[in-house]
Amino acid sequence: MSVANFVGLNTLAAHLRQELMIKKFVLLYAYNGTGKTRLSTEFKNLGKQVDEESETTQQDTLYFNAFTEDLFVWDNDLENDARRVLRMNSESRFFNGLQELEMESRIGPLLERYADFNFFINYETWEITFSREKDENGDPIVIKVSRGEENIFIWCFFLAVAQLAIDKQEAYRWVEYIYIDDPISSLDENNAIAVANHLVQLLTAPDNGPKTVISTHHVLFFNVLSNELRKKAYRNLLCKGQALDSYTLQDSTSKPFLHHLASLVELNELQKTGNLYTHHFNMMRRAMEQTANFFGLDSWTDCIKVEEDDPDKPLYKRIIDLMSHGDYSIYEPRVMMEENKNHFRKIF
Repeated sequence: MSVANFVGLNTLAAHLRQELMIKKFVLLYAYNGTGKTRLSTEFKNLGKQVDEESETTQQDTLYFNAFTEDLFVWDNDLENDARRVLRMNSESRFFNGLQELEMESRIGPLLERYADFNFFINYETWEITFSREKDENGDPIVIKVSRGEENIFIWCFFLAVAQLAIDKQEAYRWVEYIYIDDPISSLDENNAIAVANHLVQLLTAPDNGPKTVISTHHVLFFNVLSNELRKKAYRNLLCKGQALDSYTLQDSTSKPFLHHLASLVELNELQKTGNLYTHHFNMMRRAMEQTANFFGLDSWTDCIKVEEDDPDKPLYKRIIDLMSHGDYSIYEPRVMMEENKNHFRKIF
């Protein structure tokens, strides 16, 4: 398995563009906190040009990441607590020509695959309302969908826009690349398979469609994509390097991607040498999640086996939660304190 080293995400992004000159797809597997979202932004910026007034004059990447989701914001009608709408950022180029393109008819068939609610887009106010039932007058009863349902809707919205870019519709002819970062954080395992399969069908239909990068921390999603795309894609494991703002890219295209076993080997070496960073708790938690799933356990916490009289038993779960999802991850990389290294070794 070849390993390439990069200093800075912009250098790595440039490398991905070079890979896309050879193959149509690049798949990246990376743990949370590695920098996937920032990498997608760097990739987009490489194809972006601005004028003296900082106005974008040219771009080539249609991307889906956390910033895409931020283009949709809830107005919860705090004053009357009655009419809740999802507002779209009308200034974004992402929404070019929506009304003329009849987005409802494009999003609807996609949404039916994953959800059972209806939606309506008000193009004058840039608002989206959702419903499931109608009142006695036949008017939709407006509801606020769950966070997971909201994410599914935004994902289907993006797929509809991506289809326009693939079809080379006039408003999206500028799209040369599609970059998708972790689209299924709120989906269950069944939907992960469905989304991956559907995405492959969409992106492989035209031979001359946009080149695509897909990054994810979701094991099943990555494996389904890998199996579906096979020789059409480069498959890589993205990790942080030991130096600040450094990264490694391991090519796993020609070999099975047994990342969970590789993770355990890597963590074992790190806990021996003491060269531990806070994001290694995230790696360990992911390995525990995979183990729990394989053995049919109720939770990854069932993998934490300690003596019944160990007073720190509740502490171990708390430490892993904090280190893998708390504020610590924002400031990575950060070498662990010696106390946390000892906790890590004991849990591992």
